[in-house]
Amino acid sequence: MKRNTLIKNARIVNEGKIVEGDIFIEDNIIKEIDTSISVKSADILVIDVEGNYVFPGMIDDQVHFREPGLTHKGNIESESRAAIAGGITSFIEMPNTNPQTTTVEKLEEKFAIAANSSYANYSFMFGGTNDNLDEILKVDPKTVAGLKLFLGSSTGNMLVDDPKVIEKIFSSTDMVISVHCEDEATIKANLAKYMEEYGDDIPMELHPKIRSEEACYLSSSKAIELAKKTGARLHVFHLSTGKETSLFSNKIPLKDKKITAEVCIHHLWFSEEDYAKKGSHIKWNPAVKTSKDKDQLWKALLDDRIDVIATDHAPHTLEEKNNKYTSAPSGGPLVQHALMALMEAHHQGKISVEKIVEKACHNPAILFNVEKRGYIKEGYYADLVIIDPQSPWTVNKSNILYKCGWSPFEGNTFKSRITHTFVNGQLVYNNFNVLDVKAGQRLTFDR
Repeated sequence: MKRNTLIKNARIVNEGKIVEGDIFIEDNIIKEIDTSISVKSADILVIDVEGNYVFPGMIDDQVHFREPGLTHKGNIESESRAAIAGGITSFIEMPNTNPQTTTVEKLEEKFAIAANSSYANYSFMFGGTNDNLDEILKVDPKTVAGLKLFLGSSTGNMLVDDPKVIEKIFSSTDMVISVHCEDEATIKANLAKYMEEYGDDIPMELHPKIRSEEACYLSSSKAIELAKKTGARLHVFHLSTGKETSLFSNKIPLKDKKITAEVCIHHLWFSEEDYAKKGSHIKWNPAVKTSKDKDQLWKALLDDRIDVIATDHAPHTLEEKNNKYTSAPSGGPLVQHALMALMEAHHQGKISVEKIVEKACHNPAILFNVEKRGYIKEGYYADLVIIDPQSPWTVNKSNILYKCGWSPFEGNTFKSRITHTFVNGQLVYNNFNVLDVKAGQRLTFDR
């Protein structure tokens, strides 16, 4: 049953400020924000948050929820359920499923699945290939998040490697083109070198030597050069090297940028020193690299060369991950723990809560022109997350919600916890309990 809600005594984090006040939610909309709101009705749920933070729901611009075709790893229902427990109220999912989302027909099939099963708001990227430009041109940019190109191969074998095709795509669409940048020839040469030495059982700590700084920089610099040449609107996913941060600017506001960048939680948290303990559980593409790279990514995030924080949530089963190097897939589950990892960085003095909200909530909304989400404003959808900054808990098997049943954060104790999540005005998560309320809606775009 839908109820209107009054949130009392909140520390509201929005647009670079923390303001103490109340929030009144009517139906699915933020109706009123004020220093003190009094509403008399038996039908209103009143939550006194006693000075805890209220964030806009996080908008995760890059997830792999594995449906259709790879649902032994996860599906839209299971992973969106984990997402709302982690304060992610909207997600944009990638096209490398099975079948791939490279026709309008397959895209609409995914929207139909999400409409029936998603706990969070949803949209999807349309996948570009070497031969589907006609389908790309059919996509309505008002109803789809954007276009995804794999310029380095990753899960799903969707490598786009024909330079003429890439330039034609860049020249033909006004949509945001999001790219995975790793140079395939460099990676193949590095892999061959280490396979000659180790066979299939390459030590995991060599992953960042195989998927190297050079491979990343070569690909991302080429993509940016082409975007400048064609005028394309380019968004570079998951930066992993300090060297790449030099390719991006902080001289103009995000709304005016034609070339933008994202960093993911794992590249801000882990470094190559963690392979010895974590092994394949921190094997991602692009690879987790050096502590120096991690520090430079943080610097670029804070000085606004990097615009967005996301997860690249990509679950695999433990059975799959526990294979030898050449058979262990890259990727890991992150949506349930990403926001708490950012809060931990806040406790460590690395980032303010205002900056977390800017990078994880406001900026994805700006970058993708998401309508009426990503902010705490009157008239906006009530996607809200309540965070108690001093309520420690430890990640373990009993509280992990991913279908794959594991997390690279297992054993970590986070100082902060999410106490409540609202999606479209409905309480969907309450103190470690996911409520059986699938309140997610299809995202719309103001383009």
